[in-house]
Amino acid sequence: MPDLPDATPGDTGAAGPARDPRDTGGPATRGSDAPETDAERRRRRARFLRDLAEARELRARVQPRRTRTARLRHEMRMRTFRW
Repeated sequence: MPDLPDATPGDTGAAGPARDPRDTGGPATRGSDAPETDAERRRRRARFLRDLAEARELRARVQPRRTRTARLRHEMRMRTFRW
């Protein structure tokens, strides 16, 4: 078929590992001696915070009792905190 790319030698046709569309390559694709730009650092930090929030939501769904206890403990700390 003309619209398909040519197969390279050793190509088995199997798909490679799935890539996260948010993955921008990170430090592995840049030269190790190149300084990191602020935009790249902010992008990595935003991705990390998204993943962290997702993990917290998952933990809250999987362990509701622990989440409830943590919430009550936090409320107690806030009540006893003196401004």
